[in-house]
Amino acid sequence: MSLTGASDRSVPATKIEITVSCRNLLDLDTFSKSDPMVVLFTQTRASQEWREFGRTEVIDNTLNPDFLRKFVLDYFFEEKQNLRFDVYNVDSKTNISKPKDFLGQAFLALGEVIGGQGSRVERPLTGIPGKKCGTILLTAEELSNCRDIATMQLCANKLDKKDFFGKSDPFLVFYRSNEDGTFTICHKTEVVKNTLNPVWQPFTIPVRALCNGDYDRTVKIDVYDWDRDGSHDFIGEFTTSYRELTKAQSQFTVYEVLNPRKKCKKKKYVNSGTVCLSFSQVTLLSFTVDSEFTFVDYIKGGTQLNFTVAIDFTASNGNPLQPTSLHYMSPYQLSAYAMALKAVGEIIQDYDSDKLFPAYGFGAKVPPEGRISHQFPLNNNSEDPNCAGIEGVLESYFQSLRTVQLYGPTYFAPVINQVARAAAKVSDGSQYYVLLIITDGVISDMTQTKEAIVSASSLPMSIIIVGVGPAMFEAMEELDGDDVRVSSRGRYAERDIVQVAPGGSMASAWFVPFRDYIDRSGNQVLSMARLAKDVLAEIPEQLLSYMRTHDIQPRPAPSASPSPPSLQP
Repeated sequence: MSLTGASDRSVPATKIEITVSCRNLLDLDTFSKSDPMVVLFTQTRASQEWREFGRTEVIDNTLNPDFLRKFVLDYFFEEKQNLRFDVYNVDSKTNISKPKDFLGQAFLALGEVIGGQGSRVERPLTGIPGKKCGTILLTAEELSNCRDIATMQLCANKLDKKDFFGKSDPFLVFYRSNEDGTFTICHKTEVVKNTLNPVWQPFTIPVRALCNGDYDRTVKIDVYDWDRDGSHDFIGEFTTSYRELTKAQSQFTVYEVLNPRKKCKKKKYVNSGTVCLSFSQVTLLSFTVDSEFTFVDYIKGGTQLNFTVAIDFTASNGNPLQPTSLHYMSPYQLSAYAMALKAVGEIIQDYDSDKLFPAYGFGAKVPPEGRISHQFPLNNNSEDPNCAGIEGVLESYFQSLRTVQLYGPTYFAPVINQVARAAAKVSDGSQYYVLLIITDGVISDMTQTKEAIVSASSLPMSIIIVGVGPAMFEAMEELDGDDVRVSSRGRYAERDIVQVAPGGSMASAWFVPFRDYIDRSGNQVLSMARLAKDVLAEIPEQLLSYMRTHDIQPRPAPSASPSPPSLQP
């Protein structure tokens, strides 16, 4: 991955603590109540096998246990993390593998727990035919030792000149050290063009990303001269620590930028420049550390993710009745369109309480008049384009393939504007919109799409663009905001809004070619998991970016409805 395309995915995984209770369990003991224990199983992505993750303690003689032992899981928004909770009656002389000791089980995703009201869900226990097995109550809470964020600003003086016809185009790359002596990238500044004395914009970074809570851990900062072809020239480096950085609030701090190679070759070498550090928030020379709000804080406070899908119905996809078509409905496997939709949708739906998803098609002639439409509802209901769940979206998609005529051209702007109009109506942080566009070809309305994206960049909205098929998608690079913000008629996007590559910097829109995720063995489940992991990885940070920009704090978590009191002695 190139330095200018690096993302902040190196931030340690969010730790989620799951608290377990049960209510109205079956009573399998003759002279007393059951002695329950819960076993958690997680599912591996590759093999889909269930593996035991951990167990609660055994609580004697109760049908309504509240377990003290917690499960702590790494949480990844971009992955569907399937969980299975098995409940057993454990007597001192029995083994939980015996069927008679089984009290029931529940299947759900970690996202369902976090996305529940107050990050709390209650599910019925099943698995014993003809029996009411009671319920299991799960509560999720984020664990974090350090939730501070630092705001800082850096400038440099007299850097080495690297460009033949100009000066340098410098940028900084931050790394935190690992226990094995390696370094992990954790931040990259913007590029300042044609100067040896750059002043970079202030930026914020989670303290845990910078040092993972260890204030004396080494932080290495590399200085590069940006080149368009990605072969950035190394200017030099310096090291510091979070503790040392914080001293800048009371003293002026200057770091020498050293190039180890030059230092070895040239006896008179002094340095490749200096970097001056100041921390800013209220004034340019101040330092503050604030508590960082997280994605889970907003979800727990009631923020809903609204998922909309738009599918390309242009003729370049081929006749849906032919196996060569990208829309071919094979009885044996899903098409690339269906896989992309299912991969992304099945994760996002856990964070939408009503599970109703607007779904549109574009680039087809629709009945009965045969007019060309770039925004027709897949369910053929213009008054209510919502489909019930991802399965409902797939069903409407398949039905549309049977009724519309694939045509063209490929227009993105109408559906982007449609979702933007909905997002513009909600500015209090209670809703965040995610638009998935799946396409096979080159965009035909680039000017209008850039205008739509610039407008959408100030709204609570993210856009994911997935390209399917063998087409070359170089034209999409015009939407890439890594180096130069997307602009339209002199207006620049509020946030970087397009990433034309798997992975990359924070953005509110992504473009990825699905062919990069196809598993060589033909495993569709693994292909979908890979796609979802990459395209959804940035959604939490995009949501946080919008909330920070608009100074929106998470709402207090709603109080959970009282559950039946525990009958534990």
